[in-house]
Amino acid sequence: MAVSAETATVSPTITGRATSEPPIRPCADSASVHGQTHSDHGDVMRDMIIGFSDGVTVPFALTAGLSSLGSTHLVIVGGLAELFSGAISMGLGAYLAAVTERQHYLSEEARERQQVVFCSEFEREKIYNITSRYSISRSATRPVVDELSHRVDDWIRFMMDFELKLKKPAVSRAWISAVTMGFSYLLGGLVPMIPYFAMSNAVHALYASIGITIVILLAFGYTKSWVTLKKRRSALLGAVQTLIIGSLAAAASYGIVRGVDSRNPVIATSRM
Repeated sequence: MAVSAETATVSPTITGRATSEPPIRPCADSASVHGQTHSDHGDVMRDMIIGFSDGVTVPFALTAGLSSLGSTHLVIVGGLAELFSGAISMGLGAYLAAVTERQHYLSEEARERQQVVFCSEFEREKIYNITSRYSISRSATRPVVDELSHRVDDWIRFMMDFELKLKKPAVSRAWISAVTMGFSYLLGGLVPMIPYFAMSNAVHALYASIGITIVILLAFGYTKSWVTLKKRRSALLGAVQTLIIGSLAAAASYGIVRGVDSRNPVIATSRM
């Protein structure tokens, strides 16, 4: 019985027989099918994940703990104080980290330039050592070494990329990282506080905050893992993991504040 080309795809083997394996697609076709595009926004995505994750879990844990005192006003005041101070702290921390990373790169680049100028033979040997890790012979590497030795800037960049494995940070990286992480923290921290603005009963607001935060943690954990790993199973595990971490943080904060409240006669008397 004949089989049409639309219903089966065959590929020849070495012996001339046909197999049922599909043919290998060209690189261009494969890239279009699988969407093999590389993003240059990995650092921004990382800052967003860190900022939003901390923004959801930390203020949620704090407001859950403060809700044991029975006052939504106290929860709002304490929550906003932590939220803005936390966002500023996260932004400053991200800024200083990015500045330090750039300074480290420039320092290593200057040292590498000095070694290329004054220890050129030693640096040439380093290139052979690097390519040997990829099973590339000295004879095949020699033209590359000779070419790089005539272009100092490219030689230094090669050593930074393959010897030190350092990526040169952009000049704008520091403030972009600060704004991204700080704003993400602020946005994430507002989520668990919404019920306290709408309700006067702290206990009811706490339950509503728990429900909202659970949904946000699951959605955020799933999205975060899916964007980074592109696997459904990993995304589900990431959602559960994010939920567990946030729940443990909230439970610990609530228990600590509740325990301190029960041992403080001044606060206990004022609430009676």
